Amino acid sequence: MKCFYHEAQSAHAPKHFFLRGQPAPSPEQPVRADRLKEAVETAGASLVLLPALVTHDTALIDRLKRIHSARYLDFLETVVERWRTLPAASDVVAPNVHPCGHASVYPRHIIGQAGWHMHDMACPMDEGSYTGIIASATTAQAAAVAVVQGETVSYALCRPPGHHAGPERAGGFCFLNNTALAATVLREHYDRVAIIDVDLHHGNGTQDIFWERSDVWTGSVHVDPADFYPFFWGAATEVGEGDGKGFNCNVPLPLGANGIAFLQALSRLLSALAEFKPQAIVIALGLDAHKDDPLAGMTLETEDFYRIGQRLAQVKGPKVIVQEGGYPTDSLGDNLAAFLQGFRRG
Repeated sequence: MKCFYHEAQSAHAPKHFFLRGQPAPSPEQPVRADRLKEAVETAGASLVLLPALVTHDTALIDRLKRIHSARYLDFLETVVERWRTLPAASDVVAPNVHPCGHASVYPRHIIGQAGWHMHDMACPMDEGSYTGIIASATTAQAAAVAVVQGETVSYALCRPPGHHAGPERAGGFCFLNNTALAATVLREHYDRVAIIDVDLHHGNGTQDIFWERSDVWTGSVHVDPADFYPFFWGAATEVGEGDGKGFNCNVPLPLGANGIAFLQALSRLLSALAEFKPQAIVIALGLDAHKDDPLAGMTLETEDFYRIGQRLAQVKGPKVIVQEGGYPTDSLGDNLAAFLQGFRRG
């Protein structure tokens, strides 16, 4: 297995985000990547460090425009510079107003645009953020291209993560949807692509991007949004609309669910996937369902990630594994190593 990483991801290093109305240390720090890189080596996989970053890579931007709006991509690139022209502006972009109801007016003012495009307070951006965000997307693209070129499986070590990022919004530490990007690369060569999201949280941005499409099947196991972030999306009744009806599957679990419940839910998800007969797979890998994760929503043990890896490896077809959540604890690297080892032996 080739594992891809771009060192420029470290340029995105927010110190704080808002939690329950208070500024709190952000768990989405470069140290995440450091621990995950160590785990890749522990698992005996090959780590590929990508070359100098091209922030305006034509192929990348073209693919991103298939999953995000042009104005959102422009916002991400320019927001920090524009924000800092405001009188008494904070060092980081932090929205203080959001559209509700049937908002139809796209604002010209940067404060309004920040509220339009950033749906929560977990996505602070500073002068290094755009570089890190593009480097993360570049990593996902490289891993997917490797599979298209003949690799059976690849792993994209991406941070910031991406599965909460929708066509026009950032949220939950996510800015560009790396999982959707990997699926977009695969769709250039395969007619039917599936996304299997095993993060603690529902991949609401991914669901939104493919909501009305039948060529990309989306499925997620996660904590019930009635009790947990992202709160407003991820119910079992959400199955897609239009051409996409029946091509989205959610299996929510109770808050605090353990590894046995998770694996049973994963089996149900994969049974639903079987009808789609995918030709290629993207796995949105979260490690934040572990009992020690600071976001604390499930109670999985490290050995459960080994079993999850084993089970996912048994799904037929080439696969791109895209790193989503999983935050710094003493167990983080062990959890990734267990997943990769289980996957290899599956």
